[in-house]
Amino acid sequence: MAAAASAVVGAGSTALLGLSGWFITGAALAGAAGLAAAQAFNVLLPSATIRLLAILRTAARYGERLQGHAAALDALAAIRPRLFAALAAAPPREALAVSRGEAAARLVQDVDAVETRFVRLSAPWGASAGVGMALALGALAGIAPALAILAAVALHLVLARLLTRRLSAPAGAAIQVAAGELKEALAAFAAAAPELKVYGAQGPVLDRIGELGDRLDALKVRAARAQGILGLSEGALTGLVVAAVLALAAPASAPLAALAALAAVMAIEAVAPIARAFEQDGAAKAAGERLDALLQHAPIPALPAQAARPALRLQGLELPPGARLALTGPTGSGKTTRLEQLVGLRPVPAGVFALDGEDGADLAPAALRPAFAYAPQDAALLAGTVRENLRLAAPAATDEALWAALDDAALAERVRALPQGLDTWLGEAGERLSGGERRRLSLARALLRDAPWLLLDEPTEGLDPSTEARVVARLDARLRETGQGLVLVSHRRAPLALCEQAMAVETVSHPVASAISRPMIEPAKP
Repeated sequence: MAAAASAVVGAGSTALLGLSGWFITGAALAGAAGLAAAQAFNVLLPSATIRLLAILRTAARYGERLQGHAAALDALAAIRPRLFAALAAAPPREALAVSRGEAAARLVQDVDAVETRFVRLSAPWGASAGVGMALALGALAGIAPALAILAAVALHLVLARLLTRRLSAPAGAAIQVAAGELKEALAAFAAAAPELKVYGAQGPVLDRIGELGDRLDALKVRAARAQGILGLSEGALTGLVVAAVLALAAPASAPLAALAALAAVMAIEAVAPIARAFEQDGAAKAAGERLDALLQHAPIPALPAQAARPALRLQGLELPPGARLALTGPTGSGKTTRLEQLVGLRPVPAGVFALDGEDGADLAPAALRPAFAYAPQDAALLAGTVRENLRLAAPAATDEALWAALDDAALAERVRALPQGLDTWLGEAGERLSGGERRRLSLARALLRDAPWLLLDEPTEGLDPSTEARVVARLDARLRETGQGLVLVSHRRAPLALCEQAMAVETVSHPVASAISRPMIEPAKP
């Protein structure tokens, strides 16, 4: 629909300007020829046609903009979720290597570059109709003016292609990359800004950001200069073709010469969008390549419900459903990495663990994740409400289930005190909550997920003793009620008391780290 409307705009605009030139010139000559010639000149029919063309062009222009942008927005609505799903489906080694800034650059900047290409998909139709109408009008003054218009259009396209390929396209591609690097650096700086400020180390980082910004500015200047050169060539070519058409059409008549000259102007104008599209080829191509690197991964299908409670064998230790295990060891020994391997966030060497007898190295992440609910050490929260953050784990969860999970995480009282309760906005990364509250919200989210095994990484770190005691007691009661198994990483004595046995993780660099199963100092009371 946008292409059809664009064709109407191209043909209508050219006809409108050409007819206007003929009408004005003819009326002027008729008026100069005397009263009889002026009275004989038909004013009503040309003026009515001009008004019709103006209305038609306006309506078609509106339709083109409306339908073209609707198509582009529909494309964005498909691309962005698909891109996010592909990122989630990418192999862990690749997905975890994409920084926050780079992900933002691809989701926003690169997709916007693709949107621009979608908006311009109708340009060739409008250009073809405009040039066709210009040739038809030029032919009224003779074959030579029409051929001059055709030659000028062809020359304009060739020049535009050569200039953009040599100047604009490389600058556009470099701008996409430079903008992505700047966004990545800014995101990294924003995340570490407090620490850098405290230690007075922000200077080198800001200098680096300044260098990236200067490089991006220089590339934009280069692109603007290329656009200026293209505009200059377009203006010069327009002047030349108008002079040539006027000279070639002069034997016909002055009104027809004016018609042909203005048609030539509109022919060059009609192909201008294609020339501008050539300018954006570099940026669109670079954006497409960056997006294709992620879009090659098929989205993960909806995870099936876990039909049974699978047994877990971890480093040779058999854990029946409902068992509770603590992973212990010095900092850096790989306890967190072991949990990430269980949920498919890290590559798994053969023999590290098995789920219902199947080696974890042979299972895809989509097959592993239904078995586990995971609360990581670094609580990742969205810039959204309490409800939205909790429902990441259970989109269909009722308010009753949300409050129950918050109560088991000893956070319900705090959320009830918030201005809008579950609908309170938490800010970027949950900044309106303290560190301990963010950790407990992450715990509540994990508790909402109906999975056979619960994986907790330092769930009580940063909590005061009384709050920690409440969290541990409620977690113990919930595990007894649900029958979930527990794999826990913690350096604190209180949560370790939840577990019946422990496993010392010495390293994750070997396929199977040594493991020692032993009773806990304070075993959980039956």
